[in-house]
Amino acid sequence: MSKSNHQPVLGASWMLTAGLAFAIVNSLAQYVSMNFGLASTTVALIQYGIALIVILPYLRTLGIRNSLRTNQLGMHVLRVFLSVIGIQLWLWALAYPVPIWQGIALLMTSPLFATIGSGLFLKEKVGVARWGATLMGFTGAMIILEPWGDQFNWATLLPIGAAFFWACYSLMVKKMSSDDSPSTMIVYLLLLITPFNIVLAIPEWQLPTTGIAWMVLIAAGAFTALAQWAIVKAYTVADASFVQPFDHAKLPLNVLAGWMVFGWVPPGRLWLGAAVIIFSVIFITQWERKARK
Repeated sequence: MSKSNHQPVLGASWMLTAGLAFAIVNSLAQYVSMNFGLASTTVALIQYGIALIVILPYLRTLGIRNSLRTNQLGMHVLRVFLSVIGIQLWLWALAYPVPIWQGIALLMTSPLFATIGSGLFLKEKVGVARWGATLMGFTGAMIILEPWGDQFNWATLLPIGAAFFWACYSLMVKKMSSDDSPSTMIVYLLLLITPFNIVLAIPEWQLPTTGIAWMVLIAAGAFTALAQWAIVKAYTVADASFVQPFDHAKLPLNVLAGWMVFGWVPPGRLWLGAAVIIFSVIFITQWERKARK
């Protein structure tokens, strides 16, 4: 991106908008699961189906026919399937319910899984510094999880599972981007998510029975579309290395949403563990940037 196209304030604004939209989505999804007894698979199907409808005008601007041209159809199917598994694990965690503050902090380990995967599967050189930062990040996750405590349960591992599958998804995007354009990545993601969600929702199929539940799900779908749109806009108008740190704002935004909707107040260990994770992710990002230069 040229300097003339780099608009830092606008890029930061779009990334913060995405963080706020995701915080609202998480609270709405958790609210409808807890209060109306909907399965996480049903929530995912309706939420992302509505998001697809809302974002269709954007897909048309990408040129759907041209974007569908690819020699990696099977890889796209696998890539989207990995993303769907991550989504299902995340919504399952929210439905359990795992407190939003804990889930979001653990989701932030995704770049650390990606670092491990880049060395194991993409055969990239992972030096001592990157391994050290990865270990530090997972130490932060352990501080938040506190597996040695009496309140630990298996459901708190679900966000880490989601982070793992989304890291696998990110690695596939990185590997495939040399042959396919970003518009191809986006179009296949949005078109294939709903069929996968239908298959997963069939065993526990149920429709919301109240107007309030439908309104919450429609709002969640609309904000999901807004979040996806905002992320694309952020990376379009500003350098990725500049806007990426603003993604960390999702933690305090989700903590605020969890407090306002459910009255959840995170313990002090959240901030310590999150600080360790964020520091390790920033270190890895800056290290890779310097290495490329």
